[in-house]
Amino acid sequence: PTQIIGDKRSKQETMKLSVATTAIALALGTADAFTAPARLPAHAVLSNAHRIPTQLFAEDDDKPETNAPRHDVRSAGAAVEMDPEEAKVQAAFAEHQQNAPKLGWATDIRTLVQYNHGFAVMSTNSKSNPGFPGGSVVGFAPDEDGKPIFVFSGMSTHTQDILADPRCSVTIASKEFKGAADGRVNLMGKVSLVPSEEKEALKEIYLAKHPGAFWVNFGDFNWFRMDEIESIRFVGGFARAGSVTPEEYVEAKPDLISAFGMHIANHMNEDHMDSTIAMIANQIPGLDVTEATITSVDSLGMYVKVSRTPRASDQPQQFKLRLPFPREAKERKDVKEIIVEMTRAAASAATTTEES
Repeated sequence: PTQIIGDKRSKQETMKLSVATTAIALALGTADAFTAPARLPAHAVLSNAHRIPTQLFAEDDDKPETNAPRHDVRSAGAAVEMDPEEAKVQAAFAEHQQNAPKLGWATDIRTLVQYNHGFAVMSTNSKSNPGFPGGSVVGFAPDEDGKPIFVFSGMSTHTQDILADPRCSVTIASKEFKGAADGRVNLMGKVSLVPSEEKEALKEIYLAKHPGAFWVNFGDFNWFRMDEIESIRFVGGFARAGSVTPEEYVEAKPDLISAFGMHIANHMNEDHMDSTIAMIANQIPGLDVTEATITSVDSLGMYVKVSRTPRASDQPQQFKLRLPFPREAKERKDVKEIIVEMTRAAASAATTTEES
């Protein structure tokens, strides 16, 4: 579950991409682009925003495939100019993020689905309006393989749709979802009725996620599950998108620390934001942020939404960054010990800097 993401890119090519990402993101004020994984899997998708038209960072042989998905971000051939000190900060930031440990994509996706609030958007092929998609907000709970379980009324339009055509997709947003910088997953497949002998076991799973779902015992409600997952798409934020195979998804396990990670994040955000800011300053010297809100905590680190105003600029920016742990956390007490250790290290480094 703690596998670090990797692919066949050379370190030099990855650094070119990281530095280019940093430059264009800061120049456009869309620094959520920094959240791209350190080393991307082969099935990852990177937007063309990572390429600077003036070829400041990328050579011709680095051009993306013609049909590769990308955002059309252009600067009409004008070179991006920036303060030299700011350029150093960006380079340090890019290198830090490149090397920051992250959960593997399959684990990231399974974790998002597992700890979601239990609601999703189901898109079906409409029976009453042929040729048009139907959309419904539905309750769900993932089984042990991450396959969504549903309990639907026979009168619901989405029930009639999937009985006529089981092909559908389910879009699930992260529990802390607030905008385009936050994660979401789309599962595409076939949803079918669950055999009667499995209903009691699935009812237990569903009620653990939705303890107030009294309707599960109503006679006109039926149990369904997405047994055949055909495609899985993931968006982790701006310019971070890709997919995993159904086999990779089923084999992955949810990150255990993420189950209670938001409790830790909320405590840090409410009482210790100054410590989070200090930890960032210690890990990425020169990246002075004025606000740092932890959005998620997992076994390898934290994602933090920060605010800063770059040098020689009056335009504030807000983006996410990865703040890694020095080692893997395996249980709750480990996270507390690691954060205390990181806070003390940051305080010690700040004192040394002041004295020098």
